[in-house]
Amino acid sequence: MSTLYDIPLKRIDGAAASLADYRGKVLLVVNVASKCGLTPQYEGLEKLYEDKRAQGLEVLGFPANSFKGQEPGTEAEIAEFCSLTYDVQFPLFSKISVVGADRHPLYAALTGAQPASIGEGPMRERLAGKGLATGGPTDVLWNFEKFLVNRQGEVVARFSPDVTADDPRLLQALDSELAKA
Repeated sequence: MSTLYDIPLKRIDGAAASLADYRGKVLLVVNVASKCGLTPQYEGLEKLYEDKRAQGLEVLGFPANSFKGQEPGTEAEIAEFCSLTYDVQFPLFSKISVVGADRHPLYAALTGAQPASIGEGPMRERLAGKGLATGGPTDVLWNFEKFLVNRQGEVVARFSPDVTADDPRLLQALDSELAKA
């Protein structure tokens, strides 16, 4: 039986990788974008990473151009933007699709394991109000959706894009997983 750890990935510099590189860590997997209204979430994600990395947290950013072309850049441009604008130190991966027919196998596995998100609030309605399609109820809604993966590589929670890195619901779930050996 294959696991999240078996899915081949690429780092933003093109190097081969997989989530197995982070075996034994608690992972927060986030689809990110540089030109989104939610892009300032990079700041909170980086602070979360700095605050909890020593406890075993890895924040993993997956740039995706899946929503309104909000991640149009090359890997090099994305890496430079993240470094210069938000001093992002957490690992970034090569650009992928998180919805649709070309959805990356990682995101197929994540959404399959955790079909509903916590904190699904007014965001879907706001997007619909702007005439933006939001896909099905199990699809990733928008940029900055977050998946929490425990130390055993199991998806244990999923958070809506408008749940920020300092949201008590996310922090409680994260701290609970970090406390487990």
